[in-house]
Amino acid sequence: MLRLSMTALILALFGVQVCAQASVEEKRQVKHLVQPTIPEFAKKLNLTGTVKIEVTIAPDGTVKRTRVLGGHPVLASGAESAAQKSTFQPGPRETTEVIEFKFSTAD
Repeated sequence: MLRLSMTALILALFGVQVCAQASVEEKRQVKHLVQPTIPEFAKKLNLTGTVKIEVTIAPDGTVKRTRVLGGHPVLASGAESAAQKSTFQPGPRETTEVIEFKFSTAD
């Protein structure tokens, strides 16, 4: 009984370790990051800040989907459009990354 329990414990620990290693993923490198343009309306209001965009990247490096995670709505549309046009290095499978676009009055 003790031997069986010890074997089960070892297998359980090994299984957890394998799962933990499988979940670690390397970030996809940006091949071409399109810079967003700040809308005229935002310039007039002197809007600044950071917009976070989640991108789903296809294995060939193209952006399949985007989703705004945060930032001013007036700035977000330009950031999302730029993210959709950006490209990444090819990878073995579809991945998800977060891009941050910083807008300042100097833009």
